Amino acid sequence: SPVLRGKWVMEVLIGSPPPPPPPGIPDLEETEGSEDGRLLTTRERMALHRENASCNSCHRMMDPIGLVLDNFGVSGKWRARENGTALDTRSEFYDGTPIETPADLTRALLNRPIPLVRTFTENLMAYALGRRVEYYDQPTIRDITKLAEMNDYRLSSFILGVIKSDAFQMQRAGASVEMPLSEQEIH
Repeated sequence: SPVLRGKWVMEVLIGSPPPPPPPGIPDLEETEGSEDGRLLTTRERMALHRENASCNSCHRMMDPIGLVLDNFGVSGKWRARENGTALDTRSEFYDGTPIETPADLTRALLNRPIPLVRTFTENLMAYALGRRVEYYDQPTIRDITKLAEMNDYRLSSFILGVIKSDAFQMQRAGASVEMPLSEQEIH
């Protein structure tokens, strides 16, 4: 679904998840309809869904991102038509940049690298630490992103920044790790 893809990009890549939908709003899949005897495309159903003002506030950000990826079917296979109608993936990124292809979306994301890089660093740090990042991790995350920028965003800069950080190298007080018993201690 373009909605789920747009939501995923906003959450995982941009780090700006949309709020949950208001109660009582039907899912996009429940927005059915036909025009001139043909089934509506996902794009047309999304437009109907956005007519509800409470839906439009979030969908106007998510839907354009997801529509650009609509050529990928459910299985990931490239498709050019839906319900017999040619797909229209033309859209506009939230900053006004016209986008139509996955490559256009990539360029739009990279034109504003700060949210993308910050979110990547936060996710890498969370994975390395085995916990969520907290407010007190933000100075370290900023330092890592600055270091990576100076090194043309090389992956090694992110990794080195994380493993050299105090948060990675020092165990927090109160946390303990149970070690398995040795064979001698068991007997």
